[in-house]
Amino acid sequence: MEIPPYLRIAGELRQRIVDGELAPGERVPSTRRIAQEWGVALATATKVLATLRQEGLVVAEARVGTVVAPLRSRSRRRVGSDGELSRERVVRAAIEIADAEGLAALSMRGVAERLGVATMSPYRHVGGKGELITLMADAAYGELGYPDEAPRGWRARVELGARTLWALHKRHPWLAQLTPVTRPLPLPNLLVHGEWLLSALDGLGLGPAATMNLQILVYSHLQGIAVNLERETHAQAATGLSDEEWVDANWPPSAGIGASGWFPTFTRVVGGLVDGGGFDLDLDELFELGLGALLNGITLMAEH
Repeated sequence: MEIPPYLRIAGELRQRIVDGELAPGERVPSTRRIAQEWGVALATATKVLATLRQEGLVVAEARVGTVVAPLRSRSRRRVGSDGELSRERVVRAAIEIADAEGLAALSMRGVAERLGVATMSPYRHVGGKGELITLMADAAYGELGYPDEAPRGWRARVELGARTLWALHKRHPWLAQLTPVTRPLPLPNLLVHGEWLLSALDGLGLGPAATMNLQILVYSHLQGIAVNLERETHAQAATGLSDEEWVDANWPPSAGIGASGWFPTFTRVVGGLVDGGGFDLDLDELFELGLGALLNGITLMAEH
């Protein structure tokens, strides 16, 4: 009988780990990389990593990905009992997977494997993946809150609210992938942040519609930048290149573009960046720049 593709691929990666080609703590190929290199579906690639996790050979690390497990932990696979399981543990395990591998890698089976319990055990606490993601988002938004005494001035309060949400999206990049602002999730902990921003903007006298639109605009600004956090992680996993390496490999043609004379402003600005030592796109800096511009605009609205 032919060996299923996921077992064959898992065997190859297992051998690389045993031989030391992949050392403890080193990242193993992501699901996208496995799918590309072996020509299989993402679902098959997910089963490969799930098999290796179940064997205790790899572990998921938050904001890093799946890495080779330490030698000391391989001989004792953690096995939990259904009696120890709770909704909170299921949600926390799911958050750890999403933080490390992205929301696309999340499955109820994967959560069970991470907890070392039977495949159907998480269903006793969570109805399914959709409900699980909702619970994950609410738990994530509840990790940071606000002081009892608010800073003085509407601008300082909005800045604190926006930076708190930005910090949560950096901690959990998958949050930005959930829903568009046109379909907000009715999550109690998300409403805590909405209430904070609305209360800061409410005293400007701009009316209910403008106040709500500005609150959504602040959230959209940080979400629009945060959506790139997980996309960059996926891109690195798929290409094996950092963002700097990708730019170096893909943008040499810009010299030819500049020589064409069709894009004079682009040529001048890029040339200035090169002469000035280069340009590093910093998402934190971009967030702060946009937030400042947005708040300056709100100030002008309030003054008129």
